[in-house]
Amino acid sequence: MFWKEDWDIARDRLTKWWERKGLAICITAPKEIPWEDMPEPKRPDDLEACWTDPVWRARNDEFHISRTFFGGEAFPYFDTWMGPGNLATFIGSTPKFSEGTVWFEECTTNHESHPPLKLEESNRWWENQLAIIEEGLRVAKGRFLVGMPDLVENLDILASLRGTQTVLTDLIERPGFVKERIGEINRVFFEAFNAIYERIKDNYSGNAFSAFKIWGPGKTAKVQCDISAMISPEHFVEFVVPSLAEQCRWLDYSLFHLDGTNCICHLPHLMAIKELDAIQWTPQTCAGLPGGGSKEWYNLYRKILSAGKGVQATGVTIEEVEPLIEAVGHKGLFIMTTTGSEKDARRLLKRVERWR
Repeated sequence: MFWKEDWDIARDRLTKWWERKGLAICITAPKEIPWEDMPEPKRPDDLEACWTDPVWRARNDEFHISRTFFGGEAFPYFDTWMGPGNLATFIGSTPKFSEGTVWFEECTTNHESHPPLKLEESNRWWENQLAIIEEGLRVAKGRFLVGMPDLVENLDILASLRGTQTVLTDLIERPGFVKERIGEINRVFFEAFNAIYERIKDNYSGNAFSAFKIWGPGKTAKVQCDISAMISPEHFVEFVVPSLAEQCRWLDYSLFHLDGTNCICHLPHLMAIKELDAIQWTPQTCAGLPGGGSKEWYNLYRKILSAGKGVQATGVTIEEVEPLIEAVGHKGLFIMTTTGSEKDARRLLKRVERWR
């Protein structure tokens, strides 16, 4: 049994959200009665094993999924990520594991002698990623989905391979080199995504994507360029937009991760990409800015919606949900929130039903 009773309804609403025809709301909470009673697996002593051991990863997620209520368009899935942007490890970078994330060591310091970037099937980290996915599929047994990892692409991957400062210099001194490498990264992304998609796609030809809890009835992904916070709109158009548009054409459903106020200057160029379906907003809460449900961002959401794109608001409190819907409208709006009890989650879902 799939660990969400109304998955048919949620899929339909998610599809309508992609079409900018309806509201999607993802709300999770601790489940009052677990889907299944199972013991919590023992965490490995070794930090690297916590990231790379397929059995631990799958069993640990299974345990936590079994104790989660998935309300609205939230759905159960095994998060197979090995850090944000682990595509870099498939083409030469070595991961550096920490408790909450993964960093990637530079490996293409010599721009003149480094060979073209490509996916090697014998690459250790590629094999490890596939092993985690395969174990997840074995453990899931139809009870939950197995998600696409947060591969990342574009200049962000090149920055992992060469270092951020070096890439920013490359934009000025070696623009041809940058464009060539971005083209190679795109090809690796397509190859890796397709290989994983063929393993994890569901009966509706859809896939879950680990970042921002999205699903679509086709090839679905979050795309990004976080380093764009450090470059001009002119450089964004020259170096990022062409490869980003190519990705969005290749994908069936795409969501751009707009990361912080320094990236807002690129919004007009993002909204002009016809093939891009939606934009997610991440304010810098760590720097004291309010979360995604604040009225401070209402005009930003209105602007995105008026451009014909869906919008995803993250970090929204349950108290902010209804004012946000009333302020910006429900068609094309995706709200992500969480609460401490299943009862509170169900109460909120009843209140927002009038916008369904």
